[in-house]
Amino acid sequence: MNLTGSRVGIVGAGPTGALLAILLRRRGAVVTIYDARADPRSRPGESGRSINLALADRGIHALRQVGVFDAVRGAMVPMRGRMIHDRAGHTALQPYGAHPQEVIYSISRNRLNQVLLEFAQRSPGIEIKFEHRLEAVDFSAGIAHFHTLRGAGAAVAMQPLLACDGAGSRMRRSLHEARLISAQEDDLEHGYKELSIPAAGGGEYPLARESLHVWPRGGYMLIALPNDDGSFTATLFLPNAGAISFAGLTTAAAIGRFMAVNFPDATALMPDLLRDFQSHPTGLIGTVRATPWHYQGMVALLGDAAHAIVPFHGQGMNCCFEDCVDFAACVDRHASWEASFAAFFAMRKANTDAIAAMALQNYAEMRERVADPKFQLQSALSRELQRRDPGRFIPRYSMVMFHHEIPYSIAESRGLVQERLLQDLTRDAATLAEVDMERAQLEIEARLPPIADDLSSVTKL
Repeated sequence: MNLTGSRVGIVGAGPTGALLAILLRRRGAVVTIYDARADPRSRPGESGRSINLALADRGIHALRQVGVFDAVRGAMVPMRGRMIHDRAGHTALQPYGAHPQEVIYSISRNRLNQVLLEFAQRSPGIEIKFEHRLEAVDFSAGIAHFHTLRGAGAAVAMQPLLACDGAGSRMRRSLHEARLISAQEDDLEHGYKELSIPAAGGGEYPLARESLHVWPRGGYMLIALPNDDGSFTATLFLPNAGAISFAGLTTAAAIGRFMAVNFPDATALMPDLLRDFQSHPTGLIGTVRATPWHYQGMVALLGDAAHAIVPFHGQGMNCCFEDCVDFAACVDRHASWEASFAAFFAMRKANTDAIAAMALQNYAEMRERVADPKFQLQSALSRELQRRDPGRFIPRYSMVMFHHEIPYSIAESRGLVQERLLQDLTRDAATLAEVDMERAQLEIEARLPPIADDLSSVTKL
């Protein structure tokens, strides 16, 4: 499709909307972005409402596509593994990958958003209209109605309008209410509270810098991601109701006692714990599923608006950025918006369903299994098997985080086979030395085809 001079509207000026605008502008489209917020570059980021983003290979690949990666590199802090904190304060690092370059990066969502918006506005073919909130959609007329904070209204023709307006997408809900798509929002029974660990004297890091810190406690957990100023953004994940829950932590005494008993080493590094806990909202997390993601050639959903996932695999933003790249590829290959939308949905649906499932599974892994010696043995074995036969065995986590060329659906299906294989090989072993490596190689060859074979079967739409 030749987009030269074509007008495209985007709802949402977050990272997904901004990246999508840049990709479409490079194909000749004239893009207008509408966002309900004030310009985030003119005011500090909203504290207490967002978890630091984990940038991995899929997101990096997308940023490189538009030449933005080098501009955000200075704000990225590498994380080489999970630093596990037990109740006694002992720590142990669990590497993410089998190779030194296999790391993920912590980055401020606000900082990344600002860089993408700056890149977008450098182009004379992209206009960003802040303080424009989507109010109503008339699908029969093909018109979206926006409300501005100054009380004025704006009617925008959907020719097309691409909705990147997040997990609470007004466009998705409008499509669902009009019975043009089916959509489901499943909130997790756990919520989150963002807390802070400030930098030590001289801007030093009070915890090991290049790690994602995890305090696994079975039914709940605390994590902390490093920032580039020496501080950490900590997030407490806890049931919303029950014996141990946010509902039960309503007084300063209860909060202080709970944190000191369960996370003593972290609590000692949080001078503003009570202020943060009591002033920051308890965030909701959940999974969004919709079918399809488009209506005719006038509107399509991308990113969290179509398929929000829980944050426990560090793939939310990466998945959204991959959406943008794949969407642009579909536009390149098809002759109309309607055909492009349909191809995009067909290409991405199975993959986004797969990462949604894996993200939910990873929550149990992070808050429970990482402290289990058998899980630790299986993780070590998976890295050793990758070293011995990288053409057939790549740990599922590595496929998701470090291999943008492997679709999520393939990572999920191969991961299930590999999980059963690891369980079989470690059933009677307590250490890596006790694993029968000759048997392991035979089992790999019997159960797993070369990964190149799986990739060759992927349909390019």
